[in-house]
Amino acid sequence: MRPTIRGWTAVAVVALSFAMAWEFGPRALNAVVTPLLVVLVVGALTTVRATRPEVRRAPVSPGFVDDRRTVELTLESASAVSATVRDAVGEGAAVTAIESVSGAETGIDESGAPTATTTLEGDDRFEYAVRLARRGDHRLGPLTITVTDVFGLFRRRFDYAETTSLLVYPRVHELRTDPGSDLRTFIERERGDREEFDHLREYQRGDSLRDVHWKSAAKRPDADLVVTEYAADEEAGSATIAAECAPGRDDELATAVASVATHLLEADVSVGVTAPNGDYPSGAGSAHRHTLLSAFAVLEAGELEDEQRRAADIVVRAGDDGTTVVVDGRSIPFDRLVGDRRGNGRPDSTSETTRTRYDGGSAVVT
Repeated sequence: MRPTIRGWTAVAVVALSFAMAWEFGPRALNAVVTPLLVVLVVGALTTVRATRPEVRRAPVSPGFVDDRRTVELTLESASAVSATVRDAVGEGAAVTAIESVSGAETGIDESGAPTATTTLEGDDRFEYAVRLARRGDHRLGPLTITVTDVFGLFRRRFDYAETTSLLVYPRVHELRTDPGSDLRTFIERERGDREEFDHLREYQRGDSLRDVHWKSAAKRPDADLVVTEYAADEEAGSATIAAECAPGRDDELATAVASVATHLLEADVSVGVTAPNGDYPSGAGSAHRHTLLSAFAVLEAGELEDEQRRAADIVVRAGDDGTTVVVDGRSIPFDRLVGDRRGNGRPDSTSETTRTRYDGGSAVVT
């Protein structure tokens, strides 16, 4: 517990009053010091007896750079207490808005941390929105709650070591799918010819957008989406991607390898990845996609062995000369694989910041 500036001022006034009483008599002491002493004692006792509020942090789902997320904390206090709540936010996120209990005075301090000054009583909620600013595995927190007495004379700080994980995926660009594009031939060879049409069924979470029967969706705009089932749809091909980069080029590499891997997975090709900081076996489906994206979020710079490059079907490199994708012995600039960046995110018109987001297993193209 420590006095506030107001508390130190009150203490100074009491000391000055004692000095005046010593010089001019106790009447001056009775007129000024007695009320201040009562206030100081009450304030100190109130602050000392304040119980530590309980804090529960809700998990925050992973997202891509520039996505928005809401951070939610539940604060539970045994009695009414004036408090200032502050949650530290690292460089991986930027606070965009603050929502707290009714009547709270909110703000963002010089370090970018959200704050709220309010009265905690019972169960309260402290929420703020963040923009995901940088790829990586970041932390939100720790939280501090500073309680004060009703007079604002004393304060007591409670620190909470718990933090919230904030995993930020790299940007994922939509790649070209038009006939003759550099990856299309590779995908068609890996997958082989799909068997004949079997039936239509209702769209389920995690289904590839490639299988959506858009003609049926256009005829029934108010109905659920349906996807095409093929007689041998389970016979997908597989590909291994090797990823490496020079120091300081890990963000470019992460974006490129995430884009290529996502493109292959959307085409129903199983994908495995060999990277400087780990190997990931071939797999498919939403869970595997999230596993790879989580790995790309923390991808580090480094070089691979010659054997690892030779064993891969696709090699993605990022260096001082740019980012390239090697397919079938051909080195292709990554920018050449990215769709047209002038439009709204469709395969023939893809903006630079367009990314495919996966939320709870479903794919959403924005």
